[in-house]
Amino acid sequence: MVSAEHDAMKRGAARLSVASNAVLVALKLAVGLVTGSVSVLSEAIHSGIDLVAAGIAWYSVRESAKPADDDHHYGHGKIENVAGTIEAVLIFGAAFYIIWEAVQKLRTGVVEIESLGLGAAVMAVSAVANYLVSRHLLNVAAATDSVALEADAMHLRTDVYTSAGVLGGLVAIKLTGVPILDPIVAIVVALMIVKAAWDLTKTAFFHILDVKLPEEEEAVIRDVLENYREHLIEYHKLRTRKSGHIRYIDMHLVVPRQMTVEKGHALSHEVTAEIERRLPYSHILVHIEPCVGGCDRCTVDCPKLPAKR
Repeated sequence: MVSAEHDAMKRGAARLSVASNAVLVALKLAVGLVTGSVSVLSEAIHSGIDLVAAGIAWYSVRESAKPADDDHHYGHGKIENVAGTIEAVLIFGAAFYIIWEAVQKLRTGVVEIESLGLGAAVMAVSAVANYLVSRHLLNVAAATDSVALEADAMHLRTDVYTSAGVLGGLVAIKLTGVPILDPIVAIVVALMIVKAAWDLTKTAFFHILDVKLPEEEEAVIRDVLENYREHLIEYHKLRTRKSGHIRYIDMHLVVPRQMTVEKGHALSHEVTAEIERRLPYSHILVHIEPCVGGCDRCTVDCPKLPAKR
């Protein structure tokens, strides 16, 4: 279960994201309408989607912290994965809309863009603000293992790159006097958004399907089990999945057949405690099995367990 401190950190970060996006949407929309820049307007749409996503993230981190109940025996963690998936769908939709608007501009002709300096200024402000907020969100997401905050941070980090791209496009128009660069930059922005949406889909949606933990995390589990080779025969049926920030791990440990229930229970606690220390927020289920006999390990006394740490 997430500590009260971590819960407060997650909610605070989510509220900051909502406030930041609300300000940037209003600013970009106003400047986009004044300048007539489709790339600035595309950024306003992108930030509008991020505002919706930030609201979803705020709701999901609040709900995911609820403890398990009679209807949700494994808690509410997967709401963060659902939220991340919804955010990815919203980003895909925004990207396709931006491409459509840009193509229409290319077909009908590009209107001369006014107040390029104003557009460039708001893009610079947006890039800096989103970088600072996304860095904070990523730090909190790493500390609390929050999928929803990580997704929100990815949105904002994408905004940093796209805002910088639009800024570069406006500067290029100012230097060259070629307004057609505006919808071209908008299309490039949209393609970057599609890439971010796909990465987010892999992070959020696939865990709804109970995909296994990342290879590096499973390697940590195997490393712990290898450290206990002196006290068990083998392990098998290692299964892992993730729900929100909670990791679910179960395995079968084969021990010498003469090992007592008490010693087997103590061994399982030793193993789970070490895994939980190295992979926080892990719920671990261990099934102890006796070996079939006939090996050297079963002809000697049961090995001693390590001292309690």
